[in-house]
Amino acid sequence: MAIFPQTRTAEPLPVIALLPRRTGAQGGGRRLPSLRHIGPNWYASVMGTAIVASAGVALPVDVPGLRAACTVVWALSAVLLVTVLTARAGHWLHHRDQARAHLLDPAVAPFYGCLAMALLAVGGATLTVGVDVVGVRAALAVDMVLFVAGTAIGLVAAVVVPYLMVVRHRPAPGTASPVWLLPLVAPMVSASQGALLVPHVAAGQGREALLLACYAMFGLSLLATLVVLPLVFARLVHQGPLPLALTPTLFLVLGPLGQSTTAVNQLADAAPGAVAGPYASAFGAFAVLYGVPAMGFALLWLALAGAMVIRATRDGMGFAMTWWAFTFPVGTCVTGAAGLARHTGLDALTWLAVALYAFLVVAWAVAGTRTVRGVVSGALTAAPAPPAAATARTR
Repeated sequence: MAIFPQTRTAEPLPVIALLPRRTGAQGGGRRLPSLRHIGPNWYASVMGTAIVASAGVALPVDVPGLRAACTVVWALSAVLLVTVLTARAGHWLHHRDQARAHLLDPAVAPFYGCLAMALLAVGGATLTVGVDVVGVRAALAVDMVLFVAGTAIGLVAAVVVPYLMVVRHRPAPGTASPVWLLPLVAPMVSASQGALLVPHVAAGQGREALLLACYAMFGLSLLATLVVLPLVFARLVHQGPLPLALTPTLFLVLGPLGQSTTAVNQLADAAPGAVAGPYASAFGAFAVLYGVPAMGFALLWLALAGAMVIRATRDGMGFAMTWWAFTFPVGTCVTGAAGLARHTGLDALTWLAVALYAFLVVAWAVAGTRTVRGVVSGALTAAPAPPAAATARTR
């Protein structure tokens, strides 16, 4: 997806498939021009699909046919992952100038966190859902490979993207975006997915090391989020609502909240076989003591973001790839609420998970349908239309 020469505007806009498109490619390499505008944000469709499968099987209720449906969705997420990885490889091979420009654009570089999360999400879904199809050994092997690759990429992105923001991007004051959270939440996804692998590691130093490494990534991501989130809210208070096309990115804030709740609950499940009894009990208590307040704040932010989306819809917000922000972050809240329901036994948390999952499925179906339509028409693979100055702020 094309990006424009970097300027110091009051509101830098992501321009990789985030804004309405013009048909037909502009510029680009001589070969495979359709790949020139395929940016790293396309991995969001993989994440959003995989979470539908893994969140569905995590629900603390028995719904006839749900697991079979989740298995189909998991298979689709695996196909999507291979497809997007292939397209992105072609992008780097045939349009290296554009790929390098993406890294140097403060609105685009954070989306490299989506690559890590896509690998981790599909890996985790393979172990929890795909195991019914491929068997335990194959599912475990796939998950281990994707976990290692996703974790490595996520940790690199968590360092490199902030580094580039400081020394190269230098975004203007008051331009903080929820997109900045993407590379920071990737290690949190590793923390929750790593918990699934802990029981499969031989008892002893290795198992304990993996468990504590997951807690370290939990802390890394949480503290980094606490640094960035105030900047995002301050931007909203002082600069007003986000541009219409970017309003759905407010849902990205739910990612670290729901994923951290998921992580502490899944790590608490894995702790008894990895650390001594007193620590295992403490981790179990921490899952509830942390998870309940975090989920409370997530629901507050969900209400705020939802109100902003309704406002943007009234003002004419059209479809953009940012709509995928309605999927994965909400899915993490589903798994977080399901984990809390499992540890507390509260029916209210069970029905919260069910309600959030219903929203997730609807959001995924709408985003997926509109994305397929945009790909078939060529609107989403064409060069983006230059943003009008008036879109820098909505009333």
